Amino acid sequence: MNFDKEVDARGLNCPLPILRAKKMLAEMMPGQVVRVLATDPGSVKDFQAFAKQTGNELLSQGETADKSFEFFLKRK
Repeated sequence: MNFDKEVDARGLNCPLPILRAKKMLAEMMPGQVVRVLATDPGSVKDFQAFAKQTGNELLSQGETADKSFEFFLKRK
């Protein structure tokens, strides 16, 4: 999937991956996509809730080959 920016939050625990993504989204234009990489298992539910609460769209989530969690969020 194509993306405009990337946040590497691997090794960080909740709520840091969400906070880093939130900061990046604030700097982006509407419609742009950020890719977030995280290793915290709690980030899966966190990003679903974050998208619902903020109106940003969670386009995709999954796991990478190195067992990181990968999220694609579209700026509202």
